[in-house]
Amino acid sequence: MSDATLSLLVLAGCVGLFIWNRLSVGVVAILTALALYATGLITANEAVAGFGDPVVVFIASLFVLSEGLESSGVTAWAGQQLITRAGTARNRLLIALMGLSAVMAALVTPNGAAAALLPVVVLASRRSKQSTSQMLMPLAFAASAGALLVLSGSTVNVIVSDALFEATGERFGFFEFGLIGLPLVLVTIAVSVLVGRRLLPDRSPTSLPADYSAHVDTLVEHYSLDVGFFRLAVQTGSDVVGRRREQVEVPDGVVLIGVQRAGGSPAGEDDTLDAGDVVVVTGESAGITSLVDRHGLTVAATPLTRSTREALLGREVGVAELVIRPRSRVIGEVVFAGLVRSGVTVLGVRRLGKDRGGDHLVLAEGDSLLVHGPWSSVEAFAADDDVLIVDSPEMVRRQTVALGPKAWRAIAVLVGTVALLASGVVPPAIAGLVGATAMVMTGVVGVPQAYRAVSWQTVVLVGGLIPLSVAIASSGAADLVAGWLVGIVGDGSPQVVLAAIFVLTVLLGQVVSNTATVLIVAPIAVAMGNESGVALAPVLMLVAVAGAASFLTPIATPANMMVMGAGGYRFADYWKLGLATTLAWFVVAVLLIPVIWPT
Repeated sequence: MSDATLSLLVLAGCVGLFIWNRLSVGVVAILTALALYATGLITANEAVAGFGDPVVVFIASLFVLSEGLESSGVTAWAGQQLITRAGTARNRLLIALMGLSAVMAALVTPNGAAAALLPVVVLASRRSKQSTSQMLMPLAFAASAGALLVLSGSTVNVIVSDALFEATGERFGFFEFGLIGLPLVLVTIAVSVLVGRRLLPDRSPTSLPADYSAHVDTLVEHYSLDVGFFRLAVQTGSDVVGRRREQVEVPDGVVLIGVQRAGGSPAGEDDTLDAGDVVVVTGESAGITSLVDRHGLTVAATPLTRSTREALLGREVGVAELVIRPRSRVIGEVVFAGLVRSGVTVLGVRRLGKDRGGDHLVLAEGDSLLVHGPWSSVEAFAADDDVLIVDSPEMVRRQTVALGPKAWRAIAVLVGTVALLASGVVPPAIAGLVGATAMVMTGVVGVPQAYRAVSWQTVVLVGGLIPLSVAIASSGAADLVAGWLVGIVGDGSPQVVLAAIFVLTVLLGQVVSNTATVLIVAPIAVAMGNESGVALAPVLMLVAVAGAASFLTPIATPANMMVMGAGGYRFADYWKLGLATTLAWFVVAVLLIPVIWPT
């Protein structure tokens, strides 16, 4: 059996396992590389070389860049702006997302656009109550179309431009690709809007982060923070000095919740007040003003309520809901609303579903507290063994606080990375590494956080399948398939030649990387054009278009794979919308390219 036949059999087995969907996609990728080695199609070094491929390095670095944008609040801000302007209706939101994806792909390649926008789309989907599966595949497809807007949008564009120069001495212009790229972006959006709802699954994975867009309102409602409390400091010479708590006269409509000693502990019932103590009260503003004037107190803190949302949650301060663990060391301590401990203020206390913030409550296991303070203090509770934190303060801050303190550093790193990618001064993998390293060095992303951000399933999938591309090309399988096609087409019309090249490129592109596909097909296409008398400019432009039309499988492009997990997609989900989009591209390409670039 020839090497070409063997490689095609391994390819068939790989696709069959993906469709079977009983094994992890990463396991299938590794098994494919091992099968290629076992059959002697590749060496041991070639079997593992994919994991060091620049494409894999670039993809991994993009996940770190994406984490930096999300953790700094840029993603939340972009999602809020998108929903504010586009609304929550499916079609308007989808058009906005796909348009943004296409533009970003022209600037930072389809993979970069998919990585940067994936968390934005997930957030926008949750807030608009749309399934992520209805949004993420169109995002990846729009990114592939956007790569055809400018010469630097994809390495495929550069390859066909160089092939044209070698054959004719002329190149495609930087924006010339946009003549066909823009119609393809529009038709890609149209297909997703018109038939995407029926062809895409209505599914969202259970692992998606919770939506905290209404988090503050939920907590305010749950802990009854409509009125709030005042903290009043006792001054030297105040007439309440020397009195016990119940001896302090308060006006009608005002309730004295408790007293906190200058040292931080709650005052007992028999303790007398002293200068420096804080009296916590709630009630009508007029009555509290009278209390302050009558007893010589000063306002140390005003109420935090629904109407003071910015004060409750902002760039510097936030809230967290805590539950007392069993066997916690704080069991037996006294708390009440308005108490300040460990740098945070207790805003509310609940026991067995009832608000107990106005009482002096002796803490018991299962009690829940709402606390407020600087983010550093609030987030520290996540590592506290005495309490359970209900919602991750870090996730709450990411989603609800637009443009956090690290946002401008993250944006600067992104702009620098985009500039490197657009200019072509360094290869994409180097540009990605520079950006990922800058995210860590500027403090936007911590080292452990960077490791956690990488989707290792995607990395293993891409790295494991790269040897398959190498085997198909080196064994002669691609040339064998192309030879069959040339024999079928013969001396056909220009449209038939273009159609045949499109079909060949698309079929190869579903299982071989875009770059490898175009490298294989370009010389064949040039030969077919010369034999049939068709001009090379339309032939090679069609190769670029067909090379970007990788929509039928998740393994066709890294962008398709990036959205697979967050979209909850299975291998067989791609071909439905992918086939409709591919057919639309086929019609546009075969009809429009000969008009723009005469044959």
